[in-house]
Amino acid sequence: MTDIRLSIVIPYRQRLDNIRAVFTSLTEQTLPADDFEVVVGAMEYDPRFTALCAEFTDRLHLVSVHTAEEWNTSRARNLGIRHARGTVVVVLDADVALAPDALRNLWERHYQHGQNICVQGEVFGYDAVIDDDVDQVAARPYEVYRAAFGRLDESDPAGRDPRWDPECAPAFARFPWAFVRTGFMALPAATIRRHGLFLDEGFLGWGAEDQEWGLRIARTGTPIVLGQGVRGIHLPHHRDFAGQDRSATLTNRYYLGKWPRLDLELALAFGGWLEADRRYPEAERELARAADGQRLGVVVGTVEGVRLLVAGVLLAPEGETGPDGRPVVVDPEAQALFAPGRVAAGQGVFEHVLPLAGFALPFEDGSVDVCRLLPRVDRLAAPYRDAVRREAGRVGLRLLPAPVPAAA
Repeated sequence: MTDIRLSIVIPYRQRLDNIRAVFTSLTEQTLPADDFEVVVGAMEYDPRFTALCAEFTDRLHLVSVHTAEEWNTSRARNLGIRHARGTVVVVLDADVALAPDALRNLWERHYQHGQNICVQGEVFGYDAVIDDDVDQVAARPYEVYRAAFGRLDESDPAGRDPRWDPECAPAFARFPWAFVRTGFMALPAATIRRHGLFLDEGFLGWGAEDQEWGLRIARTGTPIVLGQGVRGIHLPHHRDFAGQDRSATLTNRYYLGKWPRLDLELALAFGGWLEADRRYPEAERELARAADGQRLGVVVGTVEGVRLLVAGVLLAPEGETGPDGRPVVVDPEAQALFAPGRVAAGQGVFEHVLPLAGFALPFEDGSVDVCRLLPRVDRLAAPYRDAVRREAGRVGLRLLPAPVPAAA
């Protein structure tokens, strides 16, 4: 047992000015300093960072866990989480300074009665970043942020965290995990340990590791909620937008490969989670109509040395899986393309069986020799049919449309 209520876990590398401001904000919390600790997962050995920590050890219970491995955001967070001793783990980015009452409100309004919930902190000013034409960002005096904290309750919505916008409410209700942000969030330590809820270190680079973590949190039955009076400010810093976009593309494909779901492929294909929420009921109806009430999927395999992807394949109902745990293909036309004789001879196998419509696919550009679209794809309404064709054209070196049915 421990008397520490909150463990503030911060992933860190090469953000001295930012983390100085974050540490300063933690020294000014109205929650007593003995009620929380700060655990930094530092993926470097830097004497300047060590000296900075020494400036705060008389005001904060500060622990730093170091490794010299290649930067991995999930790895850095996991380092801190594994050393956390508090009742609640608060994950905080090294560029988010907290309002003075943030931790007290987090504890008193959300956790003091032992609630098992995942709380999202509201972060203002995520747009306060500098484009990649600027190498250095001048550190601002902390008084600037003190003054800004005093204005957070004003009615001006500029810089407001969009997750608190009423426009997001329907999508948040349908897909709460999609709005999880590790910039500032909290989860009971016992829930993390009970379910093994560490971040997936297979996410390399910037991207969807927080959403994927949120999905696994939601699947434990833990509610995801927006915090009340739990606020911070994002500190300005350099960001390589082009590199970030490239990284997000790769991590989103990893995410979709791990969790092949209709909601995620809609978000990736149609511009985000608000649009996925708007389209979801229609997309479900379209897919059911095209499949005559059955389930559509995508298969990939190799036939006589040709890597083949087939979309519009009929799959067994959800929950019915084969001995390998994958969905079962019940489509005679797809099975004919991967003939049993060829499979037995080792010339053709299903490498992937995914319960995806094909609006988005977890494969690299041009990674398949041929994409074949079965006739059910053409039954879809234009936006959905076009999305499948577009994605198949991205993945396949050659796209074969659905064959024309033979005349009766």
